[in-house]
Amino acid sequence: MTIGVMLVDDQPFLRLGLRMVLEPEPGIEIVGEAEDGSSAVPMSAALKPDVVLMDVRMQKMDGITATEKILAERPETKVLILTTFDLDEYVFAGLRAGASGFLLKDAPPDVLLTAISTVATGDAVLAPSVTRRLLERFGSVMPGAQGAQRREEVLAALTDREREVFLLLAAGRSNQEIAAQLYLSEGTVKVHVGHILAKLGLRDRVQAVVLAYEAGVVVPGSHELG
Repeated sequence: MTIGVMLVDDQPFLRLGLRMVLEPEPGIEIVGEAEDGSSAVPMSAALKPDVVLMDVRMQKMDGITATEKILAERPETKVLILTTFDLDEYVFAGLRAGASGFLLKDAPPDVLLTAISTVATGDAVLAPSVTRRLLERFGSVMPGAQGAQRREEVLAALTDREREVFLLLAAGRSNQEIAAQLYLSEGTVKVHVGHILAKLGLRDRVQAVVLAYEAGVVVPGSHELG
């Protein structure tokens, strides 16, 4: 399987660096590159990439708006946000917009390659050390009134075991880590995760994390049920 990748960044040297890393890799094809969000949206619609590597801060149209528009036109495209700062408030907005995860721009090549493969297969990229800090910082400013109602809806939809798995998902745990903590097989955890996403109408693990904080299922800074 060849993964079609589109590069979106306003820095030509960064796009060149990404090309140098990705082009030699078997199974990855650079299908196009755009210098801002406004050109990325129609380009994505025309080229139909599997994965878009999306910068956040760009002229004409930022990466968040571009992510929303790209996924509105073609939901099967996966967007992986690239950011310079691990506490960039735009990253959280990107996750809410439907991005499948984010990476720092200085991530090692092997991490970038793994991330592209991961999101291409429909999973999400969660860098726990960064994601937790980001969500803990901005979780406290989310609306509370609707969140309380949503929390009850979320919890009512899940079984006791699914709530346990959901809590660990919100903490950025992998299937392997969840399995070890709950004394389950990885296959069983994968089934639970699938049920959770289906019941809550979520696309991937990133959306599960965002929902957990938005709805107050997890208290920012604690990773315990609110």
